[in-house]
Amino acid sequence: MTTTPMPVRTVDGVTLPAPGSWRIDPGHAEVAFVGRHFLITKVRGRFTGVRGAVAVAEAPADSSVTVDIDMTTVDSGDATRDEHLRSADLFDVERFPTATFRSTEVRWHGTQGTVTGELTVHGVSRSVELAAEFRGHVRDPWGGDRAVFSATTTIDREAFGLTWNMVLDSGSLLVSREITVEIEVETVLEPH
Repeated sequence: MTTTPMPVRTVDGVTLPAPGSWRIDPGHAEVAFVGRHFLITKVRGRFTGVRGAVAVAEAPADSSVTVDIDMTTVDSGDATRDEHLRSADLFDVERFPTATFRSTEVRWHGTQGTVTGELTVHGVSRSVELAAEFRGHVRDPWGGDRAVFSATTTIDREAFGLTWNMVLDSGSLLVSREITVEIEVETVLEPH
């Protein structure tokens, strides 16, 4: 007789996902970004084409994350701005259609941790550190087990070759260099 593995476990008194491959559900995943326009107003955007997986290990620190982002799926709520974001001035999606993240280190305590990895955008790779959190587990109506994660980081877009900008009469810049990245993903436990 086979037994269904438990989707969660208790580690140091907190509930965490069970070891296994947790595939990102593209329909319930968002990689969002927030920049400043005129260095004052927040401008938000997101990528809807997100794929990847969280490989949860027996020891949480041995876990890993892989993510691929379809840069053509950028959506900032303004079609003209989105076309500019896709253009050679910025993301240059014809040459660099995919951004990737590959974790290199996971430090975990309770339901929160730090995931360090190589982020590649616009053909440039840089090490970034994500503040990550396990938000919980649910069983969906179709019998799938879902683990929900969120993460945030701040990057310097110019470090990735995204240098387009305009100098205003005041001497300040049109678009901020610092971009906040906000990630929300549902993952589905893949069968053994």
